[in-house]
Amino acid sequence: MDAVDRKIIAELQRDGRLTITELAARVQLSVSPCHRRLRDLERTGAIRGYRAVIDRSALGLDFEALVFVTMSTTERAVVAAFEEAIAQLPEIVQAERLFGDPDHLLRVVTKDLAAYQQFYDEKLATLAGVRRVSSTIVMKHVVDRV
Repeated sequence: MDAVDRKIIAELQRDGRLTITELAARVQLSVSPCHRRLRDLERTGAIRGYRAVIDRSALGLDFEALVFVTMSTTERAVVAAFEEAIAQLPEIVQAERLFGDPDHLLRVVTKDLAAYQQFYDEKLATLAGVRRVSSTIVMKHVVDRV
């Protein structure tokens, strides 16, 4: 990956709906070489996909929490079942498995605190293998590149 590839990626991160002509102009390439580089970035997995960035507030999802989950066991089947289960919960918009304690970090969005409490009590805390759950409320997004 060279500087031109990094420029292509940066431009697409700013606006994933650029036409190939607009992208080529921004990175100072002609259309054919730019298109070829873009396809190579997609083929190699450097660019995994394109998606809409959602304004959660516009959808009424104004409450966000970072949730730390400590498992009761590291048994492979239990951890796999937990990870499969959380992947099915729409309130969880991002999940990471961590080294050490805690075992997982989840980003959870809901309408409000009451909806989060219901999610916590009825869904998250009931999953097999969960020993401890600790939450912290997101006050403000300072950097949001994801």
